[in-house]
Amino acid sequence: MKLFLDSAKLEEIKEVKGYGILDGVTTNPSLIKKAVDALKKDGKKIDMEGYIKKILKTCGKLPVSLEVVGTNYEDMVSEGEILKKKFGKFGNVYVKIPVDPCMKDICKRDADGIRAIKALSKLGIKINCTLIFSPEQAILASKAGANFVSPFMGREDDYIREFNRLEFDKADYFPDEGIKKNGKLLSDRGIVSGVDLVSECVKVLKKSKTEVLAASVRNVRQFREAAEAGAHIATVPLKVIKQLLVHKKTKEGMKKFTKDIVPEYAKLLGR
Repeated sequence: MKLFLDSAKLEEIKEVKGYGILDGVTTNPSLIKKAVDALKKDGKKIDMEGYIKKILKTCGKLPVSLEVVGTNYEDMVSEGEILKKKFGKFGNVYVKIPVDPCMKDICKRDADGIRAIKALSKLGIKINCTLIFSPEQAILASKAGANFVSPFMGREDDYIREFNRLEFDKADYFPDEGIKKNGKLLSDRGIVSGVDLVSECVKVLKKSKTEVLAASVRNVRQFREAAEAGAHIATVPLKVIKQLLVHKKTKEGMKKFTKDIVPEYAKLLGR
């Protein structure tokens, strides 16, 4: 499974790239604005366009997802072309398109995301289709030409709990096999958890070239379960990546190893 960093902070991107394990970066306008505003507050002269170029140059050939803000077909296609034209020469740009940009229950624009993906992919622009909450959406996005589809694991868990009026904290672990209420397994049209959503997307796209990018990963266990579910990619915040590295027994073992170092052996190593 490939590891993407979900961040727009240059120092975080540089840090994880320095580990030698970074495969890509996902961003959104809000994350970019926060990063730019923080630099301006420190007296740095930087605008959003210049900052995005810095991210792309830092990442080199690694995929970097940049998001459109339009909510109709025409705007998303136009913005996708602008993102590619403005930033494509600085790095490996993937345009983030929502699978359904309409915010009403039923809308004439429900297919605009799929239409925009089809149009942009025909132009050779690489697409990360976001806000996937069903395998059916993943299939349509793949058929339209999306390179990545991003099921939102944590948000799917939230939805199942919210819909069934359960009290919870977003940091609470949600089991991959789902949860029961009054003896009944809770689900969202047959999907019982965020991990299950990823697993089903992987199954329905197994003969496709589209990669499943597990998004909204909130903790270490969810990261592992995304890998077990067959996700091709997981995008993770730095906080979770750092937690992946740490185990109490590893630190205990290091203390013991260090204490037991044989002087003669250390001398062989130039110590």
